[in-house]
Amino acid sequence: MTEIQTQARHGEGRCCVINRRACFSASHLYWLPELSPADNHAQFGSCAITPGHGHNYELIVSMIGELNADGMVLNLSNVKHAIHEEITSQLDFRFLNEAWPEFDLSQPNGCLPTTEALARIIWTRLKPLLPLVGLRLYEQPNLWADYLGNAMDAYLTIRTHFAAAHRLAREELSQEENEKIYGKCARPNGHGHNYLVDITIRGAIDKRTGMLCDLSKINQLIQDLVTEPFDHTFLNKDIPYFSECVPTAENIALHINDRLKQPIKKIGANLHKVRLQESPNNSAEVYAETPLLGELPQKLQTMTIH
Repeated sequence: MTEIQTQARHGEGRCCVINRRACFSASHLYWLPELSPADNHAQFGSCAITPGHGHNYELIVSMIGELNADGMVLNLSNVKHAIHEEITSQLDFRFLNEAWPEFDLSQPNGCLPTTEALARIIWTRLKPLLPLVGLRLYEQPNLWADYLGNAMDAYLTIRTHFAAAHRLAREELSQEENEKIYGKCARPNGHGHNYLVDITIRGAIDKRTGMLCDLSKINQLIQDLVTEPFDHTFLNKDIPYFSECVPTAENIALHINDRLKQPIKKIGANLHKVRLQESPNNSAEVYAETPLLGELPQKLQTMTIH
């Protein structure tokens, strides 16, 4: 067998991204010593209540490389060992504020152990050992952070949901014509969905608070501009925008994007993406800025995935 045939058989030389999942349970407290108790509670809300609170964290480590003769980017046993030694063994069942020196708030460069700050610091600890291309850290199913190695820049995603009905039809068309385009979704009395909405924001992690922006303000914006006005509505009739615009998943995602983009900008972050899941089989994504792939490290952009 020639060398080229051997490489083809094992996929050797081809680029691939692999992912490794790890979990740990830990607690943390949002409390800055330079602030008064009243200011800490005003800024961090229930997250400032002592002695803190805990989460079951889920970490997804993404790595990139070319396949070797064994058909692997990396030996997963070595990956598992590195993540365990450097991350989970040090964080599992720990109080994060005291686990690592980066969270020592008695030091000028110490920051709070927020999801986004924790993702960035995990990256700095794993990068010398693994060919990282991205990290995702779930604090809970409705809140997670992505870090791609871009200095203090990170992404934070908040998931919300609402139940609503809609009918897909263009007013200028007949019922028969609408059914040819939209099928059962054009039936006159409409139908409903339990929508899931993932709202991803981007920004610089504050060196002291560890946050891209005030999480309570973001949550309130989403509640005021999306969840509350959309929940338990007939979109075509109750949301003025959809009286003239067909409420497809794509158009709903675009409208949510338009409603949130400037308000989020005003509180110091950037809306990056809106993902609307209409059902387990259908979803739509709208990018308010450059898609995520365009922001991956240059190594990924220049490697060809066959």
